[in-house]
Amino acid sequence: MIGRKILESQLQRIGVLGAGDTISKHPTFDTNYKILWANHGDAISIQYSGTPALKGDFVRYGKRTTQGILNDLRNALGRYYLNNFVDGTKQDAMDLLQGHYMTSVSRDMAVPSKAGLLQSYASFRLAFALVMGALMFMLMSLRQARNDVRHLLLSLMWAGLCIGITHFVRANGRTFTNQPRFHKSRH
Repeated sequence: MIGRKILESQLQRIGVLGAGDTISKHPTFDTNYKILWANHGDAISIQYSGTPALKGDFVRYGKRTTQGILNDLRNALGRYYLNNFVDGTKQDAMDLLQGHYMTSVSRDMAVPSKAGLLQSYASFRLAFALVMGALMFMLMSLRQARNDVRHLLLSLMWAGLCIGITHFVRANGRTFTNQPRFHKSRH
């Protein structure tokens, strides 16, 4: 609204709009302005969050739509995924450019510890694939369980594996996130 009022004031000063004229009195210009404003918001949001801005339907059309709510749900889930599992290196780059971190180890800094086996291979995608694989095998065995007791035992084994992997990921959740890796500067 502030940007809209400033634009109206500027257009009135250069004579494009009359003294009492507003943008909303020109429907084509008003619609184009709203779309431009929303597209600009999307572009900025993609730069910092990786997804378009939320509530873009309200900015463009002046009301919430079902499609807009579904888009916001998709964007919110995308932001959660990107923030927790992808953006660690992006944060490193921003911190490096702002001078918050140093890229090399000097004598007055601790040497970084070697990552363990779990830290080397842990990722959300790997955990998700393991859980989905165990779930798939459990369901396949469960479908055959009415014909054979052995399949019931197999499905129980796969269910146990699914629960075990899920518990392991929950207990070691920080290991599965993509966190910034640079060392903090002492200066």
